[in-house]
Amino acid sequence: MAGQDIPEIARIIAVADAYDAMTSNRSYRELMPQEKVKEEIRKGKGTQFDPVFADIMLALIEADKGYCMHG
Repeated sequence: MAGQDIPEIARIIAVADAYDAMTSNRSYRELMPQEKVKEEIRKGKGTQFDPVFADIMLALIEADKGYCMHG
């Protein structure tokens, strides 16, 4: 499957899961800075992530000035 053939919920979860992974402390690394998270989502937009849902996530991150949304 590709593009619009992928169920909408799966496209939403893909970007949300990536955000959660990047903004959570892991045993092998600390959470990423908010700017790095935005950069990674931008890089994956249109390939790894549906552009519509990537843009929504980027807008949510931009609105989260206190970085309170992270894991």
